[in-house]
Amino acid sequence: MTDTLFQPKTYSAPAIFFHWLVALLIFVTVPLAWVMTDMATSPQKLQFYSWHKWIGVTVFLLAALRLLWRLIHGAPPAHAGMPGWQRKTAALTHFGLYVLLFALPVSGWVMSSAGGFPVVYLGIWQLPDLVAKNKPLFETMKEVHELLAYGLLGVVALHTLAALKHHFIDRDSVLVRMLPFLRPR
Repeated sequence: MTDTLFQPKTYSAPAIFFHWLVALLIFVTVPLAWVMTDMATSPQKLQFYSWHKWIGVTVFLLAALRLLWRLIHGAPPAHAGMPGWQRKTAALTHFGLYVLLFALPVSGWVMSSAGGFPVVYLGIWQLPDLVAKNKPLFETMKEVHELLAYGLLGVVALHTLAALKHHFIDRDSVLVRMLPFLRPR
């Protein structure tokens, strides 16, 4: 949306909330995934897998709410002094983040379904299987899920480094829009 009526100067409180909650969940579930995959089969390993799936479903739901909020309320325009290539890179990075925030949980859900492992959200609601049990598909989706996770980590690292560059090197207000308690440098 290019209409300034729908482009606030800063991110709204709900947008900031969704951003940081999703970030927190990602930073919890990635180490959880690394730990759980190396564990011997045990009740604790199964609990870790359940928690990982719960976080994945929650990230999917929050990403949907976040995207809906952004479509309705818009996002702040790029910083006025930002070069065109940085604007394009930022837009592509945000697009990639959204794609991965949806693709990663869905790939995990397909993997679980193909492996014959139900996804029971919060231990209460069993989500329907997306595919029938299929060992070759399970193995493929295991690789896809892992590659998507590394892709997400890469895009998050780029996103984080760019925000820090804007704050500490460019000394502009890009990071302040998502961390309002910071003062512009």
